[in-house]
Amino acid sequence: MNDAQLAIDVRGLVKAFDGHPVVNGIDIQMPKGQVWGFLGPNGSGKTTTIRMICGLLKPTAGTGLFLGHDIITEAEIIKRSTGYMTQKFSFWADLSIRQNLEFVARLYNQPNTRVLVDETLDALGLTHRQNQLAGALSGGWKQRLALAAVTMHRPQLLLLDEPTAGVDPQARRDFWDQIHRFSDQGMTILVSTHYMDEAERCDQIVYLAHGELITQGTVKDVISQSGLKTFKGSGPQVRQMATWLKGQAGIEHVAYFGNALHVSSTDPAALAAAIQRSAQQAADIKWQAVEPSLEDTFIALMAQSGADQRTHG
Repeated sequence: MNDAQLAIDVRGLVKAFDGHPVVNGIDIQMPKGQVWGFLGPNGSGKTTTIRMICGLLKPTAGTGLFLGHDIITEAEIIKRSTGYMTQKFSFWADLSIRQNLEFVARLYNQPNTRVLVDETLDALGLTHRQNQLAGALSGGWKQRLALAAVTMHRPQLLLLDEPTAGVDPQARRDFWDQIHRFSDQGMTILVSTHYMDEAERCDQIVYLAHGELITQGTVKDVISQSGLKTFKGSGPQVRQMATWLKGQAGIEHVAYFGNALHVSSTDPAALAAAIQRSAQQAADIKWQAVEPSLEDTFIALMAQSGADQRTHG
């Protein structure tokens, strides 16, 4: 892929605070118009990496371009081309939805403020609520207001830092429908999330742990690259088998969800032997080999990444 097709091209990004590394050697080449998901445990460096990409935080080392602009020397240009939605709702509770958007439009020096706000309200389904105070909105509507505010200047890059935390499933689905509409219009979108179903809505995912990039690719590629094998067990007492299976040699991950027990390992022989031995403990459990889920893979990657070796002041 040539440079003209890339929205983000960063290499060897490092960020240290007081000499202590938080992000260490991140390489990302992200095509224009795609939606990428950033995954990883808390403290893995997701937010720090996002802030370096959009020019809010200067890297300690490394180089990077956003749409041809240098993330270090042209940070101000990049900021004007970026919409950044933070984890915390950061708009004015005592202003209405319309007043919030009008204020943001003026901050961005947007012409024809009234027309722009009308168009934004309509596009995000906020017109009928435009006079409601922001502080009185539910989590889902606050989220929609925040998305409207950070996209009304029509940014080329949209960065979303755990944007759906604390909102209901329907609001999350509506939010993602809007994200894909933005992507279809050519916007490049990077989302930090802990939700597996949201990661599966992304074109590619990037997994970070302890400030390092562990793996990236499509969901299918990441699952395949993990080398993980999984058996799913179902039966009346299957959940009670979890503790026993966790103690078996070679078993790396045991979790109960979807009314079934998922048992995973990167050692197929050890996994098969443990499943066979389980019949002596509970003969009525039905086992079948299944494709590992992204959640299986995510938990396995967390375990494989080991303890955080970064030092902290």
